[in-house]
Amino acid sequence: MTGSRAALYARVSTDEQAEEGYSLGAQLEVMRTYCEINDLLVAEEYVDDGYSGRSTRRPAYTHMFSPDERSKWDVLVVMKLDRIHRNSRNFMDMMDDLQRHGQQFVSTYDRIDTSTAVGRFVMDMIQRIAQLESEQIGERTYMGMRQKAEEGAGSLGFNAPFGYEYDDDHVLIAVDDELDTVRGIFDLYLDGWTMDAIAYRLNCQDVLTRKGNPWNKFNLRTILHNPIYAGYMHWEDQVWKGDHEPAVTPKMFNDVQNIMAAKVRNPKYRDVFLVPEEERDDSLND
Repeated sequence: MTGSRAALYARVSTDEQAEEGYSLGAQLEVMRTYCEINDLLVAEEYVDDGYSGRSTRRPAYTHMFSPDERSKWDVLVVMKLDRIHRNSRNFMDMMDDLQRHGQQFVSTYDRIDTSTAVGRFVMDMIQRIAQLESEQIGERTYMGMRQKAEEGAGSLGFNAPFGYEYDDDHVLIAVDDELDTVRGIFDLYLDGWTMDAIAYRLNCQDVLTRKGNPWNKFNLRTILHNPIYAGYMHWEDQVWKGDHEPAVTPKMFNDVQNIMAAKVRNPKYRDVFLVPEEERDDSLND
């Protein structure tokens, strides 16, 4: 790495301004000394004054990785790991980006230099720890959602499907015009219309999806397979009655599932998901 061009990055957040040893001047001085000792040419210095390390939305940080700027340096030097990132996922994303561009990384305080075998070993350990942390968060999230599903406790925090939105308490409430469209989709399918024909009708009427896209058999299939429109919440093998307004009766939903399954040629793929009908609201048929 001797003779390489170095980009020096320094950062302080507002609450670190008064901390001894974290001043921008002190960081830059340490990095300049490191470069002098290790025969690195200081190509550029990038400074973010008053920005949090938990976000990548920092002017100097963003500028440093712009195509024109990153062509000026070969190695990124920081005084300490937490000067560049305080979020392990963001840090590993940055390291992957540096590797793709053939650039190295040095943290003077942590004695990490990815141009050396020891430095790469340390980075591998950091990456494994970050992966472990990510997986543990995922496991805790999964168990929380599983428990919530088993208890039949409302929504699970996913995006509200077409026909609904969340109120301030994260409870599903109907979007009337969208839910009317859903009812029409079920009615037409039960009347024998194909999904292509339903999509054509909706698009000709300028009735589009929430994102403003045309309807097709794929997004229609998503609507017709979703038990939420029959008043039920669903996650993995758990099904429970929701508190939201349904679009169709459970019987109508189940009839649609049976019709769709009957059209699948290979019996192996006729996996029909039905909802309980004992709690149906017959008023929906009025």
